[in-house]
Amino acid sequence: MSSRLRLQIFSSRSAVLSVLAVCLCTVGLAASAASPDKPNILILLADDLGWNDVSYHGSEIRTPNIDHIAQSGLELDRFYVQPSCSPTRAGLMTGRSPISLGVYRPINKNAEHGLPLDQKILPQYLAGHGYQSYMVGKWHLGHHARAQLPNARGFEHAYGSLTGGIGYWNKIHGGGYDWNRNGMTVREEGYATHLLTDEVLGLLDARDRDRPNFLYVAFQAPHMPNEAPQETVAQYADSPNPNRRDHAAMVAEMDQAIGKILDAYKQHGMLDNTLVVFFSDNGGLVPAGPDSDTHTPAERIGVTVREWFGKPAPAWIPGLEFIATSAVDSASDNTPLPGGKTLIAEGGVRVPAAIWWPGTLESAIEGGSNRVDHPITVSDVLPTILQAIGEEAAIPEDLDGQGHWRTLLGEPEPSPDYAVSGLLHGVAVYRWPYKFSDAENPQLFDVMADPLEQNNLAHALPDKVAELNDLLTNWTVGPDPGVPYFDLFFDPDTFGGKEDRIPWADRVVE
Repeated sequence: MSSRLRLQIFSSRSAVLSVLAVCLCTVGLAASAASPDKPNILILLADDLGWNDVSYHGSEIRTPNIDHIAQSGLELDRFYVQPSCSPTRAGLMTGRSPISLGVYRPINKNAEHGLPLDQKILPQYLAGHGYQSYMVGKWHLGHHARAQLPNARGFEHAYGSLTGGIGYWNKIHGGGYDWNRNGMTVREEGYATHLLTDEVLGLLDARDRDRPNFLYVAFQAPHMPNEAPQETVAQYADSPNPNRRDHAAMVAEMDQAIGKILDAYKQHGMLDNTLVVFFSDNGGLVPAGPDSDTHTPAERIGVTVREWFGKPAPAWIPGLEFIATSAVDSASDNTPLPGGKTLIAEGGVRVPAAIWWPGTLESAIEGGSNRVDHPITVSDVLPTILQAIGEEAAIPEDLDGQGHWRTLLGEPEPSPDYAVSGLLHGVAVYRWPYKFSDAENPQLFDVMADPLEQNNLAHALPDKVAELNDLLTNWTVGPDPGVPYFDLFFDPDTFGGKEDRIPWADRVVE
């Protein structure tokens, strides 16, 4: 019986997952057996979470479950990503520099390119060591062709959205419905975060008990649009900003989902042997203030559009409303770090992050702090995981990322050079502890001593400027065959809104 026919016959969610259990176990029979001491791996990825959007950083948003991961395990205080979504996901999946792969901006809904197909990605590495891999949530690494989808790249089961941000209730991105299970569109009612959580719980029930499990949960939250259940929004009624109330509720809903997932791992007897990794894909998207001269060109346009037209902007240029919404209605908080999403400033690339393996990592922090101040990047996650599961020999020698398992156990190793690309805002390179960019004029900061980037050392350290400028100039940059920016004004990647074309999963070519 085909998967499509099976889904037509079993219309209820529980029935689908019951059948799924049989299918997944059948797949497991053909898989190589893994050592019973291999840990399960759980990656929890937030979307556009600000530095000050978690309570362990002092936020008013209550995140007890995220806090528990950071406080019970190791808080990665210097964890660096890319300033936008697709590039960070590319670094996570490959262990390579996203810029060198040509993934240095969000992959547009109409783009035919994606994460290069010649790249081996995390679930494919783990499959060679007996792992069963699931993905639940936002993919955003290419959806034009079947070969780009997660099911074709090592995930035995994939559920969620293929493009960028969707409406939490209507699952629409850029005019197209975007909700699928294993590449097939599924029309499901409900709040996206709740549906993702339900899928995870069903998959844990259906998993192959004879294999270690890798589960990648890529939440939509708290990416815009600002949508959350009203009962959760009401918990933040004291906030004077309605956008912040919605944002806080989206974060709180994600935190509650993480709590349910961790509880399920505990109930299944899996938690004590699970490596849990949590982080955000980039810094929070922060609202532009009234003094638009201090902001980026896109933010200035957004503020001006709101001042001229209010909401919504004229429909004859759809991109104007998209820019205005992104610039004005966002409500994350990266305090005290400067900047945010799309920017190479620290607020765009340094994010809340933690790693926890109950009963294992605790030995590294007994009698001391659980905060790791050593720089670790998203490209380091893949090799670190391979080290953690005892498969260091599987790490390619030419990988850009570096394994930091020994760093986490208290033996810091030097961090490799790292580059980040801002959306329309230049490139910065890190040669720790220094960060250099020359988008307009040379900017050199010792970000370890000056995380707020207040003391430009470019004039004081000309030799270091020359060294890092050479690094920046010679950094490998892959081709970006993406959609021209101008086209986004007339067919933007909107979040939510009306459905005016066929679903994105139905447009995938073979």
